Amino acid sequence: MKKQFAVLTAGALVCSMLGAVPVMADGVELNVTTTFAGEDGNSQNFKDAVAAWEESTGNTVNDASATSDETFKARVEMDFQTGADPDVLFFFNGADANSFIEAGKVVPIDTIRETYPEYAANMNDDLITPSIVDGVKYAVPVNGYWEAMFCNTEVLEAAGVAVPGADYTWDAFLADCQKIKDAGYAPIAGALGNIPHYWWEFAIFNNGTVDNHLTIPETADDEVGKAWVAGMEDIKALYEAGYFPENTLSATDDETFAMFTESRAAFLIDGSWKVGGIAGACQADPEDPSTLDTEKLDKFTVTYVPGKGERAATDLIGGLSMGYYISTAAWEDEAKRDAAVSFVEYMTSDEMVAKFAQHTASALKAAPAVDEASFNSLQVKAMEMMSGVTSLTGAVQDIFSGECRVSTFDGMPQIVTGEVAAADAVAEGLSVYHAQ
Repeated sequence: MKKQFAVLTAGALVCSMLGAVPVMADGVELNVTTTFAGEDGNSQNFKDAVAAWEESTGNTVNDASATSDETFKARVEMDFQTGADPDVLFFFNGADANSFIEAGKVVPIDTIRETYPEYAANMNDDLITPSIVDGVKYAVPVNGYWEAMFCNTEVLEAAGVAVPGADYTWDAFLADCQKIKDAGYAPIAGALGNIPHYWWEFAIFNNGTVDNHLTIPETADDEVGKAWVAGMEDIKALYEAGYFPENTLSATDDETFAMFTESRAAFLIDGSWKVGGIAGACQADPEDPSTLDTEKLDKFTVTYVPGKGERAATDLIGGLSMGYYISTAAWEDEAKRDAAVSFVEYMTSDEMVAKFAQHTASALKAAPAVDEASFNSLQVKAMEMMSGVTSLTGAVQDIFSGECRVSTFDGMPQIVTGEVAAADAVAEGLSVYHAQ
């Protein structure tokens, strides 16, 4: 049964938020870095929000937002190391934030509340993720995320394959992949030599449990370590069966995504942010939602990742992994302090969070409702899919980050071609992790 939502008009959205945010003195410039860029479905929402905040306060934003990838993460870390700290940062709250938290470069939410008692007061504190460094909460979340399996129904229909449902099993998935391959399509749109992240995550999840997925193995031979090795071997089996594109080891993620949107591949495991990317691929002008080809978008849906062992297909990876930080540099600058707090309060107001979260999740105590009629068909399908989710578990790769992942992320081509044994690659990554 669909959930019903009330409509938020654009005018009401802007007016309600402007009325709730104090107007700062003119002339303050904030350096803001976020991941709301590129194909992120909220990139335009962010631009609109920044413009509205600037107009209401008289302040300006120097926007250094960029697409979230390893290069972006390294850039943020380098900015803090070299004294080019952003004033406000929308970033991950897992291990990728460890370095600048350990260096005291960002301010705890509770410290901000000592001066601004209402800061993030609209959030359920139990849903704000603490840092793994010290258990302190720094980042105010906006929208959560989920990772699931998108389907090109045009390809599935051509191959005689039904759209997978909540009871989708690994064995059924393998059988479907063979049918799709036999019909002349690539079953899986994936670039194992570029972005193996999602298959890495779910392959491990499929060989473990909801309870132990966020446990880092001590060795490749312990219970969880064996699940990691089995996951890598499952990916290798998919590769050997020819279920990835022929150029999966050399293709970019953009290239295999294009195969999916151009009806040359059937399945795509990715995150909730890809809803916007798929819609953009169905627009005559990727920057103009009014050019959306609704018939083309209707050929796409999103469902559950095939389950195996103790993991049900409806157990997904997801959570609230990102949020807004205020840097210590901005906090200690009296002029910027007020502006930074104002900006984050604006961007994390109830109305704005509802606009950004859409079909994902939020930490709001009382989220405003929106009408399904205001969403495109893929967004509605995403909401319907999420209504059947039995659990959301965080991504273990957010803990097992940086150099630890090189042997299995960058080394995925060597694993699937048999040049490196899966057990050896996992053991190498674990040795780096435990040596830190």
